[in-house]
Amino acid sequence: MKPISNNLDDYLAVTPIIDWNTSIVANKAKELTANLQDDITKAQYLFEWVRDNIPHSKDIDADAVTCSASEVLEVGTGICFAKSHLLAAMLRAVGIPAGFCYQVCVSDDSKILHGLNGIYLLSLKRWIRVDPRGNTGEIDAQFDLQTERLAFPPNPALGEFVYNEIWSNPVPEVVEVLTKFTSRRQMWKHLPTSIS
Repeated sequence: MKPISNNLDDYLAVTPIIDWNTSIVANKAKELTANLQDDITKAQYLFEWVRDNIPHSKDIDADAVTCSASEVLEVGTGICFAKSHLLAAMLRAVGIPAGFCYQVCVSDDSKILHGLNGIYLLSLKRWIRVDPRGNTGEIDAQFDLQTERLAFPPNPALGEFVYNEIWSNPVPEVVEVLTKFTSRRQMWKHLPTSIS
């Protein structure tokens, strides 16, 4: 994995989408980690909380489209990209650098972009990649310091791959689609297929 910036402050920044300075995000992140001591425990807890408590919109057939972290938390659902925005914001709110990773998956014979997170663990001095999409059926994404356990392990034979970069901000293709549509069902056929 390669961060696009060598400055960890870029992975702690507040933005209109990663709005961790809003009270709803900052308070929730601090509440969830209040009794946890180290960055690994906090990162794992926040990852599992977003994975398990914010359902993927498609899994619950919700039509809402969310984008900013505060919006995802307030509405209580989002697609993979939105959930990655919330996880990054909550991690940043407790001082853990977090960014955005993407992979190309094949779904219904079409390639689509899928959103993940990169987390920098200061105590280990290294990045790990996690997938807060939400576990259902065959999906079993986990927080693992040794072996990456993503929701959709890439199959190179199908042309699937994970981008090596860790972005400090969500890529424009993702932001555009999440802000252009108000209906998930309408948005679904317009999801990005790659990063330009």
